[in-house]
Amino acid sequence: MLMNVPETVVADALRGMAAAHPELVVDVDNRVVVRRDAPVAGKVALVSGGGSGHEPLHGGYVGPGMLDAACPGEVFTSPVPDQMVRAAAAVDSGEGVLFVVKNYTGDVLNFQMAAELAEDEGVQVASVVVNDDVAVTDSLHTAGRRGTGATLFVEKIAGAAAEEGAPLDRVAELANRVVESSRSFGVALSACATPAKGGPMFDLPAGELELGVGIHGEPGRERRSMMTAREIADYAVDAVLADLNPRQPVLALVNGMGGTPLLELYGFGAEVHRVLGERGVPVARTLLGNYVTSLDMAGCSVTLCQADAEMLRLWDAPVQTAALRWGR
Repeated sequence: MLMNVPETVVADALRGMAAAHPELVVDVDNRVVVRRDAPVAGKVALVSGGGSGHEPLHGGYVGPGMLDAACPGEVFTSPVPDQMVRAAAAVDSGEGVLFVVKNYTGDVLNFQMAAELAEDEGVQVASVVVNDDVAVTDSLHTAGRRGTGATLFVEKIAGAAAEEGAPLDRVAELANRVVESSRSFGVALSACATPAKGGPMFDLPAGELELGVGIHGEPGRERRSMMTAREIADYAVDAVLADLNPRQPVLALVNGMGGTPLLELYGFGAEVHRVLGERGVPVARTLLGNYVTSLDMAGCSVTLCQADAEMLRLWDAPVQTAALRWGR
């Protein structure tokens, strides 16, 4: 693994982020990443965070049009409430703060505590919990569905609304609407290796794959012998459509888990479009690449969001972050 020692891998990454992105304020000691122009007068602020190892989520999405701040925890470990309170205080302009929380028990509990502490300090806080993974209802880390790829849709669409000056209740309502309109399904072709362990964190024999894997390597629905990209796309997209049943065009995220070459991911993306076409589901926009990862896991995930005209407009709105940028 390309690192110094496991104990400093997150701090080292944050130092590198600070060097590469002067448009961000990166507090390495307190583990908070903030857009340099925060707080932005008259604007609702968005704060998210979670365990490291999913980059570019969340720090890579801090900037105009998305998040105002992100709180990175240790690898696959929730950030602590103090980080979230510090982030909220740094970005609150007086218009309130929206916490975007993936549905993992540690994240949910810590963000809830942070919201209470921030409100004690006079910061108005609303929260949205992202729970888009259709693979399992409950897991080792969650009650209910896990939060995965739809987090990006929430941060982009709600972030654009906040950038336009929408009030906190409107930004929160829109964020929840995106969650309700989104579903995901992931597949692992190999296990990821954590810095602390230095090797695979779960056993996935060669020639097998995990259908419905979580972004921390949590087990999914079943293991099978290796399948073709065509077969995986059929399975994953059908699993999403069975739960979502979209009646509008969809935003499609074809996501790599961190260890899948783009050559393979583009081929898989073609199969995803094929399946959606055969099922009569029009695709309004597609984003393909490594956006919500699991360290070096080889695999892929599909996230679909049935998007109305307002969502599409906000998706297309300008964004300027380290990992996502268009417009202007």
